[in-house]
Amino acid sequence: MDKMFCFQCQEAAKGTGCTVRGVCGKDDEIAKLQDLLMHMIKGIGVYMENVPADASGREKVDYFTIYGIFTTITNANFDRQVFKRLIKEAAEKREMAAKLAEQYNAMPTELPDCATWQPDDESKFLAKAALVGVLSTENEDIRSLRELVIYGVKGIAAYAQHAWVLGHKDPEISKFMHKAMAATTKDLSADELTGLVLETGSNGVKTMALLDKANTSAYGNPEITKVNIGVRNNPGILISGHDLKDMEELLKQTEGTGVDVYTHSEMLPANYYPAFKKYDHFVGNYGNSWWKQDKEFASFNGPILMTTNCITPPKDSYKDRVYTTGAAGFDGVKHIEDSAHKDFSAIIEHAKKCDSPEEIETGEIVGGFAHHQVMQLADKVVDAVKSGAINKFVVMAGCDGRMKSRNYYTDFADQLPEDNVILTAGCAKYRYNKLDLGDIGGIPRLLDAGQCNDSYSLAMIALKLKEVFELEDINELPIVYNIAWYEQKAVIVLLALLSLGVKNIHLGPTLPAFLSPNVANVLIEKFGIGGISTVEEDMKTMISA
Repeated sequence: MDKMFCFQCQEAAKGTGCTVRGVCGKDDEIAKLQDLLMHMIKGIGVYMENVPADASGREKVDYFTIYGIFTTITNANFDRQVFKRLIKEAAEKREMAAKLAEQYNAMPTELPDCATWQPDDESKFLAKAALVGVLSTENEDIRSLRELVIYGVKGIAAYAQHAWVLGHKDPEISKFMHKAMAATTKDLSADELTGLVLETGSNGVKTMALLDKANTSAYGNPEITKVNIGVRNNPGILISGHDLKDMEELLKQTEGTGVDVYTHSEMLPANYYPAFKKYDHFVGNYGNSWWKQDKEFASFNGPILMTTNCITPPKDSYKDRVYTTGAAGFDGVKHIEDSAHKDFSAIIEHAKKCDSPEEIETGEIVGGFAHHQVMQLADKVVDAVKSGAINKFVVMAGCDGRMKSRNYYTDFADQLPEDNVILTAGCAKYRYNKLDLGDIGGIPRLLDAGQCNDSYSLAMIALKLKEVFELEDINELPIVYNIAWYEQKAVIVLLALLSLGVKNIHLGPTLPAFLSPNVANVLIEKFGIGGISTVEEDMKTMISA
């Protein structure tokens, strides 16, 4: 038996799966503990799937499920003690779920192993995990569909957790997550699971809308913003990840301390929100995509706060300057515990003792083109399309990654005809957001909507254009989709687009390893899902067609 098996991200070893150590850096023990936690959460779902959404007392179970699933997405948490604790806590929440099911006459008639196994002995965790991992589903196609649902739910969990901490929650979304997790323990047909995949996508749309409302009601609608990418001479804190609540708390607590704050990677779009612009010590963005953190964290000199996923194993040269919080974690790294108002005093005091950041680039980048902002440009955009000044919109959202093959996206953006406009969200933009692409009649040729969390904006822009042009089918729009993926939040974005009826999406740099040949063929035949080839060939099929 393999020491581990994981194929949930795009960089799965040899394009099939990691079996010794994850390319992400997790070892076989972490991988197995994550598998066991997911097994326990499936057991919670078995009890909770038929408990009413408005049932009293379900919030603790719902939040644990969301948070627990979030910790298992790629590059989120590498702390084995965290997973051992969560596995034990899952048993407690499962007991609460069972009592709720009994109270509401919703007890399941059959109890699979995940609903009964007790994690009483830590020494048995890894042996148990080896029996309940991905490969425990023997049928390749059923395994593929189950994992497609699970990875979609992982994406939902990430978005739902961000919304929850801002006070926005939807028990119907939680109820679906329980249903989906429970469904992966049942003997469902391929057709039934395919239906569940699309249902996962529609719930992804609901969750992204919830998060959009949470972020904008708290911090205002993103605005067109020029973001500084240089540095100042003060000591600084670099904040990465996705959690805007952490961003807010850090800015408040560093005000007046002489410590500057910089964003990194997916936290870049925090610069676009009006609520954060009032802080004079909020300097701008430092560095690039998540996978360059080994060099950029070293040159930053100050402490780094990782708020969510996208942490990679830190090097010894800066490991003592890394802090995690929320769902993020790493063995031996300082963790700032969750609370209504997190205490960032330790990282602030640490920053005061550090040198100012080393400058690695200068200038500005422009972003802030979420759906509210783009709708204010709607007349201008429509006129440009009608006049032929804009020929196509190219959605190049998604994730970045380490593979050299991702240079394709830089070249693709650079070689697009000058009458094409790029719509982007997520860290994929770091492959081209510093290119000089110019504008079309004052409309920038690169419209950055924000984080991967903000991919909802791209869907809303497409739906609004469909309405403006009075089209019956969203696929009649002059929009093509060339999306880069890496982890599970990209999976839910894909499923969300499919649930909205979007077809002919190109996904790269490789198709997911968890898609069996038969499942991949269904996606190709039913939705026109395709991969990528060369820039030259794809220009012919996507742009010139």
